[in-house]
Amino acid sequence: MSGHVVAIGGGTFLTDDYDARLDAYILGLTRKSRPRVCFLGTAGGDHPSGRAKFYRAMSALECEPCELTFFEREVEDLAAFVDEIDVFWVGGGSTANLLAIWRLHGLDVLLREAYDAGAVLCGVSAGMNCWFEASTTDSFGPTLAPLHDGLGFVEGSACPHYDGEEQRRPLFRGLIDMGALPPGWACDDRAALHVHDGDVRAVTLGSGTAYRVEPDVETPLTPEQL
Repeated sequence: MSGHVVAIGGGTFLTDDYDARLDAYILGLTRKSRPRVCFLGTAGGDHPSGRAKFYRAMSALECEPCELTFFEREVEDLAAFVDEIDVFWVGGGSTANLLAIWRLHGLDVLLREAYDAGAVLCGVSAGMNCWFEASTTDSFGPTLAPLHDGLGFVEGSACPHYDGEEQRRPLFRGLIDMGALPPGWACDDRAALHVHDGDVRAVTLGSGTAYRVEPDVETPLTPEQL
């Protein structure tokens, strides 16, 4: 049984225009009355503000929120901890730093096992990028650049903030057109890509959607309004 990936282009409880419908949708994928949800703020250096916003948002939903930090690490037995989690919610920041830290601690392998066992993996921005083979990121400076060593749980490349940041769309399309990134998926802000058992669909909180991007072709998905 494979799990779910919900890759979010932008928005969520980390911004001022939070809408709880997407989180309710994510929690519903677990089919549990009170799922255990873990926030991973690694990409943002485990900044306290992200954790505070996570707990505030989750307090209004039927779930058991918790967190996993690496700045400082408080969980000794990662495997046992990961085994108890139903939803892994990954915040934004540096995709490259996130990947390096997770791999150093062996979390990448544990997340793969959790996904294969049915867990829900979700996140925004860097928390979208990390699940794919490749992406575009500002991890290396203010100018966006390609990143080629994502976790690869989802085939292809990824681009969040497709309609929200000026550099995103032209760079992502250009890199795919010239073969510097594999064909992939992009998400507007306030929209998400839901991947499960080979099926890919878009969900949205507004007018945004997700896209399949191939050389010289960009195909919008018809989103489900939440």
